[in-house]
Amino acid sequence: MLVKKTLFFYSIFFCPVLFATTPHWEYSGKSGPTEWAKLTPEFSQCAGSNQSPIDLTNLIPAKLAPLEFHYQFGGNSIVNNGHTIQINYVPGSTLKIDGIGFELKQFHFHTPSENLIEGKSYPLEGHLVHVSPSGEIAVVAVMFEIGKSNEVLANAWKKLPTEIGKPQQLTTALSAAHLLPNNRGYYRFSGSLTTPPCSEGVRWFVMKQPVEVSQSQINLFKSVMLHPNNRPVQPLNGRVVITN
Repeated sequence: MLVKKTLFFYSIFFCPVLFATTPHWEYSGKSGPTEWAKLTPEFSQCAGSNQSPIDLTNLIPAKLAPLEFHYQFGGNSIVNNGHTIQINYVPGSTLKIDGIGFELKQFHFHTPSENLIEGKSYPLEGHLVHVSPSGEIAVVAVMFEIGKSNEVLANAWKKLPTEIGKPQQLTTALSAAHLLPNNRGYYRFSGSLTTPPCSEGVRWFVMKQPVEVSQSQINLFKSVMLHPNNRPVQPLNGRVVITN
């Protein structure tokens, strides 16, 4: 089951050109978030009880292990997959947590933010998606607030693709490390992918400190997406959020 979910996950997130083979879904209307679970049996987990995103409340202080980031300059291509702008990563960059090494596969963006922090929404949220050798998924979320231009986005947006499903090589390789805040404190909870197939069992790590992005960079992202690309927050269903 894990292998099947992981392969489906790869078909969506790492092979955007295969979108035609997956059921059509959107962020609004008849194929919007409230209907995802009904579109195909593969999306049934979208109606699950441990879904993401969430409003990070019910915060429980705890002694959390530090997130060990081992990122290289590996972001080498950018693609508009119809639902977000995604930067694909070459092998070799990892996040280590829980004694497991999760390889960074890609990072992408949502506007406005999908997760809320005690009710607060941010204008942009980045998701750094990692997969372990056994197929487990870990997502590091970074919140953006309006400020100075973001260096990573400045370089990525030079190749910002308007055409769906055609990856473009980046002139300069990007490092996801430059997306991370200086303060590595984080919130942790168990959730799911925020897009179909909404697979559960995902480890979520939401960085506490936001990073800066300019309004013009957000506007450029919006001009390509043409619509908000955030899934509404999902019920906690008794889950707690632990924080250091």
